[in-house]
Amino acid sequence: MEHEAATAALAALAHTHRLAVFRRLVQAGPSGEAAGDIARALGIGATALSFHLKELDRAGLVRSWRDGRFIRYSADIEGMRQLLDFLTQDCCNGHPEICGGLAKVLDAASCGPAPRPAVLKSRGKR
Repeated sequence: MEHEAATAALAALAHTHRLAVFRRLVQAGPSGEAAGDIARALGIGATALSFHLKELDRAGLVRSWRDGRFIRYSADIEGMRQLLDFLTQDCCNGHPEICGGLAKVLDAASCGPAPRPAVLKSRGKR
């Protein structure tokens, strides 16, 4: 991940609603959650949620796909993994074993996305 992409991802997460949406989607796992359910659970209006999801998508942190008449969203595990890798690539001066539980967190991020029938759009380079 390049500095520019990392900055975009961090900027996207630096908003209360976007951080809440991202954390909810991480909890939901690869099956994700429908946009309406996210909006209701977090008390965010549909228009505002759409804006926040678009920003997270642009930053490479969420994915979307059509599920019948709904659009589902999930955390983009690979995007999250790339951001974590970028942030920790020089952890502990090249001795990641010193960082304790950080290696476990990075390994846990390898759960990967579930297969999807059709992704709505593909992003350009991250």
